[in-house]
Amino acid sequence: MSNQLKIKLSIADRVYPLTIDPSQEEGLRKAAKKIEEMIKRFEKSYAVRDKQDVLAMCALQFAAQVEQKAIDKETDSQQIEEKLNSLNQLLQEHLS
Repeated sequence: MSNQLKIKLSIADRVYPLTIDPSQEEGLRKAAKKIEEMIKRFEKSYAVRDKQDVLAMCALQFAAQVEQKAIDKETDSQQIEEKLNSLNQLLQEHLS
């Protein structure tokens, strides 16, 4: 537990004290910075009355990105598998 690091992150005008592993610090700080940037973009682009609305929009945006990456990865895997099967078939034909 002595390896733990205490940091404070500011998100949507609130400060969140965290105790983390030092290896997590960079990722958490980058994530907090991205959230803050996204909050500013949403506040400029949309008439939002409440920080909770903006945070919900940020959460949806990040979740959609994660889901899209998973879909893209699955599609890539399927395409790779199809290409490997085609190559395997060509090799089998050539060796026969």
